Amino acid sequence: MTSTGNYELLCLENPLLDIQGVGDEKLLEKYGLKANDAILAEERHMGLYEDLLQNHDAKLIAGGAAQNTARGAQYILPPDSVIYIGCIGKDKYGETLKDICSKAGLRVEYRYDDEQPTGRCGVVITGHNRSMCTDLAAANCYKLDHLKSPEIWKLVEQAKVYYVGGFHLTVCVPAILALAEEAAAKNKVFIMNLSAPFIPQFFKGQLDQTSPYWDYLIGNETEALAYAESHSLGTTDVKAIAKSIASLPKKNTKRPRTVIITQGTDPSIVVVGKEDGEVTIAEVPVHAIEKSRICDTNGAGDAFAGGFVAGIVQGKPLETSVDMGQWLARLSIQELGPSFPYPKQTYTHT
Repeated sequence: MTSTGNYELLCLENPLLDIQGVGDEKLLEKYGLKANDAILAEERHMGLYEDLLQNHDAKLIAGGAAQNTARGAQYILPPDSVIYIGCIGKDKYGETLKDICSKAGLRVEYRYDDEQPTGRCGVVITGHNRSMCTDLAAANCYKLDHLKSPEIWKLVEQAKVYYVGGFHLTVCVPAILALAEEAAAKNKVFIMNLSAPFIPQFFKGQLDQTSPYWDYLIGNETEALAYAESHSLGTTDVKAIAKSIASLPKKNTKRPRTVIITQGTDPSIVVVGKEDGEVTIAEVPVHAIEKSRICDTNGAGDAFAGGFVAGIVQGKPLETSVDMGQWLARLSIQELGPSFPYPKQTYTHT
């Protein structure tokens, strides 16, 4: 597969406007947040967003994990390669999201909700950590009928690779399964991201509905540990967890399942399943970077996914795709929020 700029990649998840500010332990304690976590907002968190804007010099950034990934993939791929779908409100924050994505060259095909405002994510930066608290609002209102509408489904049929962020498991599982079944039936690529520890912890059933369709599963070590605990794997060994996931039953047997677990600055674990039940396990070293050059780690995982998925779309070897993910993550953490430097930099294999 090679990328021709014909919208080969279609991404689905929850579009959000990130409200990102620098905080401290007191701010985390005030709202019951952890230093490096991602949660859905409850009533006690609703004051956070205005607090960040008024008292913490917050910046507004296009967010939502898979939307970040889509922008990252489009950063690498030829123009007109990536489409992103999700649901926003009919408000100024929704228009802000559209403008930011348009400037990044990303095509968005949002569903507009008449009642709910555009979703938002409060991001509290403490040192190199970030705590994310999401009020889904309109993002929680995505509907299968939008995906199945003739103009959108035509784009689905045109795409060769589907990428879905795990956060969408809290929103519209039927839409995820529609993409997954289309991929399996036509031997296209279906990529899923675990996204956060609470997904395998509290949305295990929804996650497991999609597992037979995973051609690629991406996660980090804390998400892998949460998966192992919720599935009673009885191990905290990341390689063993990835091996277990890679060996799960699979709908499309024409493609092996590949599991990628990132571990911060430690090597990324890459496990590929085989027909005979065996797996291959590899470790890919991470691009080192001086701490003084790190601006913000928010969105680093999304950037990794963006680079990796771009490699898959381009038909690159697996190790090169992982390297592309690490390269883009390295660029992203030197920027504020989940963003990338301009003028564009060009990937070269390290």
